Amino acid sequence: MKRKLTTKFLCREASVFAETESSHTEPAIFGVTDEKAVGTYLEHKFQAYLREKYTYEEGSSAGGIDFPKLGVDIKVTSIKQPQSSCPFKNARQKIFGLGYSLLLFVYEKIDDQKTRTARLNILHSIFIEAKKTADYQITTGILNIIKNNGNKDDIVAFMQDRLLPVEEIQALQIAD
Repeated sequence: MKRKLTTKFLCREASVFAETESSHTEPAIFGVTDEKAVGTYLEHKFQAYLREKYTYEEGSSAGGIDFPKLGVDIKVTSIKQPQSSCPFKNARQKIFGLGYSLLLFVYEKIDDQKTRTARLNILHSIFIEAKKTADYQITTGILNIIKNNGNKDDIVAFMQDRLLPVEEIQALQIAD
């Protein structure tokens, strides 16, 4: 009988999966340089791994977060060129966070010309709590303004200086 997936089990299984996957060779991703394709491959493989052991509501990797009931989304990035496939949608998310947690896999892809296979050496599997998903530089800047007795206008000016995608009315609401 399958267990119900929890955040605790998700984190534990991510570590086990990372270790196992790091020793697996795969011809399907040999020579693939598109990091989005590699990320999709790894996400789908991890989902398949979890489906064998757990029951959970699966989200859509294209239209939403991967584990909606847990409030967790998977992100996969290369150590050679780390990047976010989940840009902040608005200024509010940059300041207050995404509103969901992230499970991040950081990998190094190694192609073996001799066997024409690739191996994803997963260097890190990291769980980032929802409350820690805001933009560090932006939130640090705003906290420093507040710490130095800055006012609402100072916060709005800071957001404008950082070219946050926010109109003045919304910037004033955020500053409040």
